[in-house]
Amino acid sequence: MSSHTHFLYFLYHIVFSTKEREPLITPEAREPLYRYIGGIIRKRRGICIEIGGVMDHVHILARFRPSISVSKMVQDIKGISSKWAKGRLRTTKALYWQDGYGGFSVGSEVDDVIAYIRNQEAHHRELSFKEELVDLLDRHGVEYDLRYLWD
Repeated sequence: MSSHTHFLYFLYHIVFSTKEREPLITPEAREPLYRYIGGIIRKRRGICIEIGGVMDHVHILARFRPSISVSKMVQDIKGISSKWAKGRLRTTKALYWQDGYGGFSVGSEVDDVIAYIRNQEAHHRELSFKEELVDLLDRHGVEYDLRYLWD
């Protein structure tokens, strides 16, 4: 193992929704929530490159160290941010996340993914979260069964 392995990161585009796709991430809540999620990633020695979304879901482009699995990182992001949001974000319901998530490795298309995340508002004027996730899964060649895709 090289002495340079401590500089190794893996780049991921992570997508997850609020539980039952409730529209709880209001425009006023986004900035503080996104800042907090970025802090969770940094605390685990990751690098949050871009974060965005709309009222019912979040997209994150981040570099994670290989010492923490994507599933553990997403579990931490969702669990910790959900607890933090209680009493801090002005929503009608508590913020809970869906059980699952989409996680896609990213290569040279970093700028495209950043633009995609920044363009979520316009993107979702014509496409639902469900349609978007199925499209992402198809584009990345991920096999899925629609019966088990939604919680």
